[in-house]
Amino acid sequence: MQNINSKLPEVSTTIFTVMSKMASRYNAINLSQGFPNFETSPELVGLVTEAMKKGYNQYAPMPGLLSLREIIAEKTNMLYESNYHADTEVTVTSGATQAIFTIISAFINPGDEVIIFKPAYDSYEPSIELFKGTVVPVQLSAPDFTVDWQEVAAKITSKTKMMIINTPHNPSGTILSKEDMLQLEKLLSTTDIILLSDEVYEHIIFDGQQHQSVAKFPGLAERSFITASFGKTFHTTGWKMGYCIAPKELMSEFRKVHQFNVFCSSHPMQYALSKFLQTPDNYLSLPNFFQQKRDLFLSLLKDSRFTFTPAAGTYFQLLNYTDITDENDIAFAERLTKEHQIASIPVSVFNLDHQDDKVLRFCFAKTDDLLKRAAEVLCKI
Repeated sequence: MQNINSKLPEVSTTIFTVMSKMASRYNAINLSQGFPNFETSPELVGLVTEAMKKGYNQYAPMPGLLSLREIIAEKTNMLYESNYHADTEVTVTSGATQAIFTIISAFINPGDEVIIFKPAYDSYEPSIELFKGTVVPVQLSAPDFTVDWQEVAAKITSKTKMMIINTPHNPSGTILSKEDMLQLEKLLSTTDIILLSDEVYEHIIFDGQQHQSVAKFPGLAERSFITASFGKTFHTTGWKMGYCIAPKELMSEFRKVHQFNVFCSSHPMQYALSKFLQTPDNYLSLPNFFQQKRDLFLSLLKDSRFTFTPAAGTYFQLLNYTDITDENDIAFAERLTKEHQIASIPVSVFNLDHQDDKVLRFCFAKTDDLLKRAAEVLCKI
């Protein structure tokens, strides 16, 4: 048998796969993995069919269908008063995770340091480690998950090549404020650090708050990649469609890797999305749509023994269970699945040294009926 020297010896099956598999085994309500259980727009599906019938079935242009890149640039510039150019600064990707991986692979060399904020989406670290970069974590803590920018400043060294931020933030449901972004802009102003801004939940933000994209801040935009997800926006996570935006010089390096990574993404879906985005209400209506689901879920839990701070964005809600048990979050999540038939995600798996804040993450991108059934179970615990 071959002696395999793994590049990722510490990586195992993701917690999302583990909990979804457990949910299936115990016939549990699955609020663990972040995907909607309701259908996407029939209009959007119809546009994909139309594209296939019209012959959009061969390779798309490597950076993406120009009409889609143009509407992405138009949308971004309208929302954030930016000035991105479709031809050289927008690339369509096979989901945001592919974009993130491509950015890291294009720029991280052995010994480069990358600052990330934990709890963090679990693709960041393995991608950095695969290219022999060094992860420099900044641990955030429940319930507010605020960033101490002085702590961040102390972690910047001559080896810091990149920083990754995520707002709205998965898994906490918090957002970075305008003041946060201004402090970050000032902090990076005297450096050559590349900023990777994971903004896949940009249209899922609540209570009248505004998404603070790096595109709004010139000192950040000039050094930043923005990654976005059509899967999150249009309830089509299985399509694996997203995009990446960056200044021309950065995007040029991105495309060098992208062309050998996936070359291009689904052609008929790009056609459909280019048409669907021409109606801004298809994405501008999302805050109200998901806030109604968040508010319904939390109203049903008001008399439970769980405590919470309402999510400011994303379609995830953290529930604190310290009034119920002193079990660690992994053990409690497993017990909820096995004994109460409801699956969630233990947040400690995303933390430095598995810091346990006694919170579980629940996805509320579900039908109202399923949310009511889930809340009924949770209120009995």
